[in-house]
This record gives sequence, C-alpha cells and structure tokens, in this order.
Amino acid sequence: MNEIIKTKSFELAIYKRGDENAKKLALVIPGRLDTKDYAHMKSHVDFLANKGFLAVSFDPPGVWESKGDIVEYTTTNYIKSINEIINYFGNKETILVGHSRGGATAFFAGIQNDLIMCVVAIMSPTNVAPMSKEDEGRGFRISSRDDPNGGKRTFNLPKEYFSDAQKYDLLSEISKYKKPKLFIFGEKDTMVKPEMVKELFEKASEPKQITSINAEHDYRLDPNMIKKVEEIFEEFLEELK
Repeated sequence: MNEIIKTKSFELAIYKRGDENAKKLALVIPGRLDTKDYAHMKSHVDFLANKGFLAVSFDPPGVWESKGDIVEYTTTNYIKSINEIINYFGNKETILVGHSRGGATAFFAGIQNDLIMCVVAIMSPTNVAPMSKEDEGRGFRISSRDDPNGGKRTFNLPKEYFSDAQKYDLLSEISKYKKPKLFIFGEKDTMVKPEMVKELFEKASEPKQITSINAEHDYRLDPNMIKKVEEIFEEFLEELK
C-alpha cells in the first residue's frame, strides 16, 4: 500500500509489499524524477515480495508524493533516504534494485552501508551531465515526466541538484563496492548507452555480472520487458543463495 513514513530526516511516500517480519529487505529505486508508482517499480516490488522480501519503493524527498521542497532532491539526500529507510525497517540485510540514476545511487549507498548485500543496476549512468548555459541562466532545468494518473508532471530541477551531483563520480567509486552486483543494459537505450554500462562493469570489482534486454531506456512502457527483467532477477537471486 502507499503510505508516508517518517525517517530520521524525511517524510517519504512508499509503495510496500510483503511481510514486515521478513528477514531481508528489498528497495526498488526510481530513476531521476521518476516515481515509485511507475509500472516497473510496482511490478518489481510485487515480484520481490513474492520471493520472500519485505519490498519497498519510494519517492525521494521533494518530489511526487514525498514531503519537502524540490531543493531537497539531491544525490546526497537520495543516498541518505536509502540508509534511513533501511534503518526504519529494522536494519535488515538489504538488496537494492535501481533503474537509471536510481541504480547509480544504489552503489553509492552500498559503499557506505554494510547492510546492502547486493545491487542490481538497470541502465545506470556513470555521472550526471552539468546544466546547460540556458538552464544556468534561468537557475533550473525544466523536466517533464508521465504522471501515472494521466497527463504530465513538470519539475523545475534546481542548480543544487547538479552541483551536488558533481560530488559523485561512479566510474571512480564503483570498485569500492565489493559485494555481488548485476548490471543490465538496454540494447536500444539511447539515454544510457550500452557502452556506458559496459565501461562501468569493467571498472567494477568482483563478483559482478552483466546482461542485456532488447529495450529502450523507458522499458517500463513494455510489460514484456518488465517481465524479462524480473526473470533476470530470479536467476541472479538463485545464484546468491
């Protein structure tokens, strides 16, 4: 169900499935300005709950249904949210599954938090491109996303998001995460090109795996591709046992 939880620093809207007494937690992390209510996020939560996890997705601070101003929407606060949600649900062993920027952020959290036992990164970039001169002139970037309830949602993503993101270079940090990791790239992805994911994979430490799906970046629009990703999850989780 959708609900608001109060962590140490934030009031976060979550989509949750599974038994709160489960031994392990799975967090499913949306990409930049995406929401927990997108089809792939909810499907992945449902899938992982059926595998015995307490499974949760969430809207980061300042966007969608979570509380706060969009100025709070930074990589630093995204990482902090992940750590605080893990704490909120009892500091269980945790797996992180993230799409796009959500997958990159999962690795930064994993480097910090020993409870994060593995990371699945789906079409995840190495960094955030800086603002354009036009964006700098107005002080924010205008970004639109599909609203799951219909229409569009427009965000004015402030300069703080971009200045904060420059502190995080996954290509130089990825080798610090020593636990199992799975990279998935989209063969038709033009936003996070396969070459970028492959470069990240090469820099990553063992144990690691890489695979692909025949999809564009927004694979959430194709139910067959959502199912394919979950078939990949299942194989990966079996190997972890």
